[in-house]
Amino acid sequence: MLEAVSLGIILGLTAGFSPGPLLTLVLTETLQHNIRAGIKIAVSPVLTDLPIILLSLFLLSRVSHSDLILGLISIAGGCFILHMGIETIKVKSIPKGSLKKRENSLLKGVIANLLSPHPYLFWITVGGPTISSAMNRGVHAAIGFVAAFYLLLIGSKISLAFITAKSSALLTEKRYRYIMLFLGICLCILSVLLFYDGAKLFGFLS
Repeated sequence: MLEAVSLGIILGLTAGFSPGPLLTLVLTETLQHNIRAGIKIAVSPVLTDLPIILLSLFLLSRVSHSDLILGLISIAGGCFILHMGIETIKVKSIPKGSLKKRENSLLKGVIANLLSPHPYLFWITVGGPTISSAMNRGVHAAIGFVAAFYLLLIGSKISLAFITAKSSALLTEKRYRYIMLFLGICLCILSVLLFYDGAKLFGFLS
């Protein structure tokens, strides 16, 4: 069990701090709204990954090739992230919390995670086989791996949201615009990478 938990910790930390659509959304929503919005994004994998895990385990046991499905998911995810990137770039001033419309941050996180191919690729290529291997040592080992992975994945993103929220008190309108421009550009770049992944999965690129 210790081996499975250790692997979950390492993978959770790596996934939590690695640049990607979800991490960028955590920072963007925290700056645009508040710490609660960032936390909602951070915990969104808890709501989305169970069906992804079950689907991944099913695919591992039933099929050996799923490039078409992953390609479609990647293209859809690219469109969603590109839209969010453009909207982020358009932000010109620090929003006032009391006047800001409902942010729907949790929904954004759920959609972003469902439409990104990375959770599917992770659970099909790494997470799923690890769970299957851990199950050979007992259910407790598999549970330990999953628990450690999500504890570190979500915890690392929440810690970054807190750091971002604390530093936001020092922001001026000009600095805020530059930060949002940078984050928006990051989202647009990520959307291009998703389109690239989709093209590769469809076989358009070698």
